[in-house]
Amino acid sequence: MRLLRYWGPAVIWALVITSASTGSFTTERTAGHIIPFLHWLFPHATFDTLEHIHNGIRKGGHVFEYFVFALLVLRGFRSGRAGWLRTWAISTLIVVACFAGLDELHQALVPGRGASAWDALLDTAAGALALLLAWRLARQREKREVTWGGGAH
Repeated sequence: MRLLRYWGPAVIWALVITSASTGSFTTERTAGHIIPFLHWLFPHATFDTLEHIHNGIRKGGHVFEYFVFALLVLRGFRSGRAGWLRTWAISTLIVVACFAGLDELHQALVPGRGASAWDALLDTAAGALALLLAWRLARQREKREVTWGGGAH
């Protein structure tokens, strides 16, 4: 039960990422929904500009997916333990990078999709950014605990 509690969210999120790598989320399909909305928001923008914004939204989706994934994988490695271990971060980054590579391989096999080493790198960088933020928050928490714990006696 403990394993499911800490690793379940990461596994579910990995399934969400995998579903976003299917033919349902090709550039053409998402453009069919996003570009008309963008045109409504920015009626004077050129089609080229709208396509650039659409591409940015898609890349932002990568960042969001893998930022969250890294935090959930880190949660799995921590398994409720406090503090920060470098091995948790390294292990998390390895999992994120491997999953990003497998996700791109999966996309290479899906009609209408393509693999991109740049996307895998972006995904891994998003995971690294999440870990950096988590590390920073852990350090701040440690400093607060030292300050609060050491000054009251």
